[in-house]
Amino acid sequence: MARINLLPWRDQLREERKKQFLVTLVSVLVLAGACVLLADQYFNAKIDQQNLRNEFIRAENATLDFRIKEIRELKTRRQQLVERMKIIHDLQGNRPIVARVFDQLVRTLPDGVYFTDLKMVGQTISIEGAAESNNLVSSLMRNQEASDWLSTPNLTEVKALSADGVDQSNTFKLTVQQIVPTERDKQGVQ
Repeated sequence: MARINLLPWRDQLREERKKQFLVTLVSVLVLAGACVLLADQYFNAKIDQQNLRNEFIRAENATLDFRIKEIRELKTRRQQLVERMKIIHDLQGNRPIVARVFDQLVRTLPDGVYFTDLKMVGQTISIEGAAESNNLVSSLMRNQEASDWLSTPNLTEVKALSADGVDQSNTFKLTVQQIVPTERDKQGVQ
């Protein structure tokens, strides 16, 4: 039998496969590196794009915060103006009421009684005065109770003063509530 040496052919085939494996390995490594590089660039681009979006949102939030602050200032200013308008409206509306109250105080005043001091705090009128008799003070209180603009007179003090035993006068202090006639009608209905 003839001797055939197959080892160099096998060595040659082995070397060729080894080269193919190395070429394939290098190709796969290059392809993997390229994929990693492309993926890195893609994700960096997405991160940059998201950062731009975030910056845009921050800028818009700052703009909106500034606008909200302006709106709050405008609301505060509007509320102050509304309060001023209400005060002015109330003053304009109450102007004739003061005249009516003074008119009612004069109309309820019987002969022989005069006022020495009037003070009004809120809706309460404090009256100090003098009368020739206690009956006239009672008459004053009845007249005030019957008035449409005055109610609930409350006598707090009466002093009898006699000058030389001839004329006797009484000083008094009383409080009365000022009301608007429509309020009294509502109170009467309830």
